[in-house]
Amino acid sequence: MLCVAGPAPAQESGGGRRRGGRGGQIPDNIDAWLHIGEDGAITVFTGKVEVGQNIRTSLTQAIAEELRAPVSSIHLVMGDTQLTPYDMGTFGSQTTPQMASRLHKVGAAAREALLDLAADHFKTERASLIFSDGKISKAGGAESAAFGELTKGQKLVKSVTHEGSPTPAKDWKIAGTSVPKVNGRDFVTGKHQYSSDHTLPGIQHGRVLRPAAFQASLESVESTAAEAMPGVKVVRDGDFIGVTAPDALTAEQAVEAIRAKWKAKPQISSSELFDYLRKNASAESGRGESENSGSIAEGLKAAAHKVQATYTIAYIAHTPLEPRAAVASWDGGKLTVWTGTQRPFGVRSDLAGALGIAEGNVRVIVPDTGSGYGGKHTGEAALEAARLAKGAGKPVKVVWTRQEEFTWAYFRPAGVIDVTAGVRDDGTITAWEFHNYNSGGSGIRSPYDIPHQKSQAHRSDSPLRQGSYRGLASTANHFARESHMDDLAAAVKMNPLDFRLKNLKDPRLRAVLEAAAETFGWRTAKSGGGHGFGLAAGTEKGSYLATCAEVLADKDSGTVKVIRAVSAFDCGAVVNPNHLKNQIEGALMMGVGGALFEAIEFENGMVTNPRLSDYRVPRFSDLPKIEVVLIDRKDVASAGAGETPIVCIAPAVGNAIFNAANIRLRSMPMVPDGLKS
Repeated sequence: MLCVAGPAPAQESGGGRRRGGRGGQIPDNIDAWLHIGEDGAITVFTGKVEVGQNIRTSLTQAIAEELRAPVSSIHLVMGDTQLTPYDMGTFGSQTTPQMASRLHKVGAAAREALLDLAADHFKTERASLIFSDGKISKAGGAESAAFGELTKGQKLVKSVTHEGSPTPAKDWKIAGTSVPKVNGRDFVTGKHQYSSDHTLPGIQHGRVLRPAAFQASLESVESTAAEAMPGVKVVRDGDFIGVTAPDALTAEQAVEAIRAKWKAKPQISSSELFDYLRKNASAESGRGESENSGSIAEGLKAAAHKVQATYTIAYIAHTPLEPRAAVASWDGGKLTVWTGTQRPFGVRSDLAGALGIAEGNVRVIVPDTGSGYGGKHTGEAALEAARLAKGAGKPVKVVWTRQEEFTWAYFRPAGVIDVTAGVRDDGTITAWEFHNYNSGGSGIRSPYDIPHQKSQAHRSDSPLRQGSYRGLASTANHFARESHMDDLAAAVKMNPLDFRLKNLKDPRLRAVLEAAAETFGWRTAKSGGGHGFGLAAGTEKGSYLATCAEVLADKDSGTVKVIRAVSAFDCGAVVNPNHLKNQIEGALMMGVGGALFEAIEFENGMVTNPRLSDYRVPRFSDLPKIEVVLIDRKDVASAGAGETPIVCIAPAVGNAIFNAANIRLRSMPMVPDGLKS
């Protein structure tokens, strides 16, 4: 099967050539980013995409803040490679620190340009003019002009970089508030359209013949029965074989009628995974962070207690609500694709390369997408739809089944983590050695003040396709580190909170730890009756997080349930408090799945649990009581918040299980079959 290349192992993928959406490098002129029509409508262009994180609202707030304009007057054009400036992709929690920051500058520059136009319009000094509600008025309000009256629909051509200063966060009036979701009514009534809803006149439905196993090659194929079906077209391009049909059911029946013989080499199973990753690891660090200071031998020599352990992390699936989907249409030698991807410009580049056409002849449009979590960096469905549309001579729609999504998408990397640490009797950590095999280096540096430490990420030969997942390897690294921190605290008989604070200087991390503990009631929490309490803290992508958890862990029945979770979060200046809380709550719930029961099982080149009936995701019955404490720092630039909140729930829950049942679980998922197992 031919497909778009996967992302770099265990890390974010960017990709795509660095081009402007309208040619050239990333533009600095206002009109590339913003246009004010004669009717006063403000159109903003961004290569970022909406995958459920609600950036359409937060980016709209940035422009509304700078132009002192109603949110309702602003429309965002997002993720269209023909209309929007180049963007590497929507990942890495970079939309807020990068794109929101840029749009604040664009809005400020546009404000300055409008002031110039208004000063000329009113024949007055700029200092006498007032912005309000999408208009500019003379002092006293006797005369006013709407933005459209001033621009007359013409472009604002001034440079973003040399005009105006963005409004400081302490002075925000629209940004920093809980503006409701843009077009929120359409979402709750079902009117809003997603990638899989898109259609065109004469659309055909496509399905692809999948190999019998990973890395299989095609030996022979018989497609006569499929070709005889009314309205069916069989398309073949090397090992790529697919069908198009007037409806989805006929397409499914046609692909099932094709008889193919595949050849695949023997491959390992889940039970062999962790030995395999360690044996096939390189000695060098992989992409990501590493730390090497002092001498581990000296640090261990100074320790009264040495704690050594290994932690393992399973592959897990992204399980987006909407599987991969795409519609492709050819017009002569030009291709337009509507698809759900986090990297429209990267997918444009991939499509051009795979199909042998110039990037200028490929347009990628990203409708709102039903979640991605880092799993939609690539454009498999887009390429499949494009190949089928070319072969059929008609527009084609491809929507992956849930089984295809579970099998042929990439997974969060599995990993093995070895930790060795030393601690004095007074609770001072003297040595810390941390090795991550395969899952990656994100968040690998310890935030604690340790004189002798070494942290290293090792690449390995992954048996399954792997790539970005919400939080990257930071979830795995926090799980191992924060679990090990509790074991060190237990070795010296210290309260886990006091132990962390003793070894922690970072004021922002201390602040979230103390805030979470206070809200949770950590000092007064008493374990017993199967109830236990745990906490964890960390920093990732410029944000700071602490999570406390209460867990019911019943050794007799094997039941484990998260009862309550409290997270304190600091991402600098908060852009939209309610939507930030939604992100944190969603991340916590998603993290419960990876912590307790999510795992991809595989054997000899095939996933063996590729259905939601076999793959356990969090349900409403798993939902704990969640409390979120936001630490709003107006003096610190806003960081992204889509990923960091997920990284501490697993170790907090693991530490709570240890507190409740005196059982230390060092594998994620911790209790896929209950505590008894």
